[in-house]
Amino acid sequence: MVAISAFTQLTRRLSRALLVCALALFPIAGHGDARSSASSNIDPEAFFAAIVKIETRAVPDARSAATLGTEREGTGIVIGNGGLVLTIGYLLVEADEVKIIDAQGHALPAKVVAYDQVSGLGLVRPITPFNVVPLKLGDSSKLAESDPVLVVNYGGRSDASRAFVVSRRPFTGNWEYMVDSAIFTSPPTLNWSGAALIGVDGSVLGVGSLILRDATEAEPHLPGNMFVPIDSLKPVLAELLKTGRRAGPARPWLGLSADELQGRLLVVRVSPESPAERAGVQKGDIILAVGGEEVHSQADFYRKIWGGGPAGSDISLRVLQGIDVREIKVHSMDRLEYFRQKPTY
Repeated sequence: MVAISAFTQLTRRLSRALLVCALALFPIAGHGDARSSASSNIDPEAFFAAIVKIETRAVPDARSAATLGTEREGTGIVIGNGGLVLTIGYLLVEADEVKIIDAQGHALPAKVVAYDQVSGLGLVRPITPFNVVPLKLGDSSKLAESDPVLVVNYGGRSDASRAFVVSRRPFTGNWEYMVDSAIFTSPPTLNWSGAALIGVDGSVLGVGSLILRDATEAEPHLPGNMFVPIDSLKPVLAELLKTGRRAGPARPWLGLSADELQGRLLVVRVSPESPAERAGVQKGDIILAVGGEEVHSQADFYRKIWGGGPAGSDISLRVLQGIDVREIKVHSMDRLEYFRQKPTY
């Protein structure tokens, strides 16, 4: 009953507060006074033309196929001249073929410009530039709990959904991934991959990454989506456009997935041919410490790994393997070097 009451309250707040947000992108005659001066300048047709579909096919024998599949699709957001498109990076991992499907349904061959493993964001560009007015990047640091937003995917106007920010907090995924100030929204949208999180001024505030059952941190948990904040992109955008990756040494990557279980980290997957597998880490191991220091959460685990030096550094793990406690030294690597590259002829 508590969860139902919370969801009902959220729905009621959505119907009131999101009227302003909806009017920003769906102008209605006679409601001009309800729109801010910023949102009144939004051209809905131009706006939705900047929300495209991304289709990718992975290279043969892709190492990511087991978890991501070989054919992927999601949303892209035009953020630069000539059709530079921002999307969620997992759509682009080991991509052999990339297509941008514009608002008119035209398929445009494209190429991967960058994939940033730290933020999880990616960039693609059509082989032949197309003329779309880019969307403005907003300031996601100002987005707070209870703020109204729109979630827009490649379904366009008919599939845009209204939501509230229900939490701002760190997010950790068991694939050695962490977002310091992730954006959590509810109610959930089902077409979340790469979806644009739009503020009341029409600016892009985040990129859709996941659907989850606990968008709210405290009880009662509400289902929702996690978005990567756009502020994760802005400081490194120029570097990504120039070299395809952020400047500086890459983070060390081990190639294991570990879930939190009663204050311990249980290894639930070891990537084939990864540093962890080569070192002898096994599914079912319990990670006790990194570099002699105990770890009890994914966040603590990652911070200690990433603080141990750049990719290529040796990372010392203490693990419980069966009934034996073992000290295992893992020679880390750059995650991007693990993935298979698109063949060139």
